[in-house]
Amino acid sequence: MGKLYLMVTVVDRKVAKKYQALYKENDHHVMFSSLGFGTAASDILNYLGLEATEKAVIFSVQEEERWLQIKKQLQRKLRIDAPGGGIAFIVPLSSIGGKKSLQFLLEKQDYQKEEESTLKDTVHELIVVIANQGNIELVMDAARSAGAYGGTVLHARGTGMEKAEQFMGFSLASEKEMIFIVAKKEQKNNIMKAIMENAGADSRAKSIVFSLPVTDTAGLRLIEE
Repeated sequence: MGKLYLMVTVVDRKVAKKYQALYKENDHHVMFSSLGFGTAASDILNYLGLEATEKAVIFSVQEEERWLQIKKQLQRKLRIDAPGGGIAFIVPLSSIGGKKSLQFLLEKQDYQKEEESTLKDTVHELIVVIANQGNIELVMDAARSAGAYGGTVLHARGTGMEKAEQFMGFSLASEKEMIFIVAKKEQKNNIMKAIMENAGADSRAKSIVFSLPVTDTAGLRLIEE
């Protein structure tokens, strides 16, 4: 099987359920949805046939072959390429914290873990933590203890959480906090380990953590100096 990716879907909130239904048809039930707003200028919106509407942002983990299958269906069934259709894209994952989290995020896929992948010459990584709502400080205290500077939080709602007991041995609440932490690549493993040990499966946060390669940054120099 191929590589793993974080798939991000951004669509009008009014049609978000159609996209979630399509993913479920492809045996993919574990998703994390947040709310957003379009910010493009009015002339660009007019050109693209879009409106300045409320958006839904859907996050999920996909294996390469399934992404290619879903991409075809997004184009054929939901016509995502048409003006105003939305956007779906993938970002390569570099690591996932723990075998149980991997099995939960991929559900029924028979994925064989490969060697941890990184893009060459990357200096930073984006650590994504998905935790039960109300546990931001627990997660951030663990991350800071390993050298993290800070994080950005989105509120999200998870679907397919009933599958957590099958793969992870415990239930998960549907209300989630998604915490984004940018860290130096050499700090990533220590930060992820600290989160897993202090805010992971055995804590009230029940955190799932994974990382993405960051190819460039702006605004971190003063913090690092």
